[in-house]
Amino acid sequence: MTRGSADDSAPRGRSRRNFAGSRPVMDDVARLAGVSKQTVSRVLNDHPSVRAETRETVLSAMRTLGYRPSRSARSLASGRTRMVGVISFDAARYGPASILTAINTAAQDAGYLLSSIALDTAEPDTVVEAVNRLSAEGADGVIAIAPQLWVGKALADTRLDTPLIVLENGLDADTQQVTGDSRAGARKAVEYLLGLGHRTVWHIAGPTGWTSADHRLGSWQACLEAAGAAVPTPLIGDWSADSGYELGRRLARRTDVTAVFASNDQMALGLLHALHEAGRSVPGDISVVGYDDIPEAAHFLPPLTTVRTDFAEIGTRSLRLLLDRLDGTEEPARTRSLVPVDLVIRASSGPPPAG
Repeated sequence: MTRGSADDSAPRGRSRRNFAGSRPVMDDVARLAGVSKQTVSRVLNDHPSVRAETRETVLSAMRTLGYRPSRSARSLASGRTRMVGVISFDAARYGPASILTAINTAAQDAGYLLSSIALDTAEPDTVVEAVNRLSAEGADGVIAIAPQLWVGKALADTRLDTPLIVLENGLDADTQQVTGDSRAGARKAVEYLLGLGHRTVWHIAGPTGWTSADHRLGSWQACLEAAGAAVPTPLIGDWSADSGYELGRRLARRTDVTAVFASNDQMALGLLHALHEAGRSVPGDISVVGYDDIPEAAHFLPPLTTVRTDFAEIGTRSLRLLLDRLDGTEEPARTRSLVPVDLVIRASSGPPPAG
């Protein structure tokens, strides 16, 4: 087999050249590994024809030299920019921020750069402008963290030419979507509280028009109806602890409230504050269950029972689905990916008060 083929064997005659003082290039890697420059390029682009031992030899040479491949070299070899665009809304909230961090980590592990645009408004013109900017930068694909229904509509109206993955929303049957299973999470919370003996469960919902809030609200209501329990009028918050506090003050004045399911942990925190201020014991008088399992939830007073959402898995899975689409290895029939959720039981929940 001639030297420089796609299946080069182990290195021959490693060079003793001193690379100190100059940035190593692909020729230096090829020389140290004893392979051709073409083989190095194929290793960089995960070409399947390279043998495992040859690949490891080239990677070892890269590590020894401190070689970092340039984006332009990879782009020329693969026909891609190796850049992924992300459009996010309400990026300061814990969920979207955690998802964005996970996407960035997964992209780096896959050798991609991330170009992220955070929008404060979901006006169609703003969404179109963001999409056009990512397209102009040459994004191979776009991930949209789109928690509101109207964001999904704005994205659908742009008619993207590049592959699109949507998180926490639904567009059309052809758009791949990744989301936490909000319906199952709400059902687990309500069934758990009913199982403790509570006659019904009140609900502090997220804002109307947010996909996850609407799914949790609908599942809460369906679960109560299926159990033959009364369905109280839901209280609508805005995801903030302040809204949970204000709504909690109203609930604290009612003697018929023994259990409350809040649509996120921040609103549950505000609720706990209001109940404590009113002298209502948790869980002695009122049980509280939140949603998301933010890092601070275990340190609330009392520690919060909540539904855990794996935001890191949502972000990682979305990047993986996008790369599968780019590689042509996606499952054509799989357009919706639900990430399972878990109920984490802590001290904020218990049986209803006697009598």
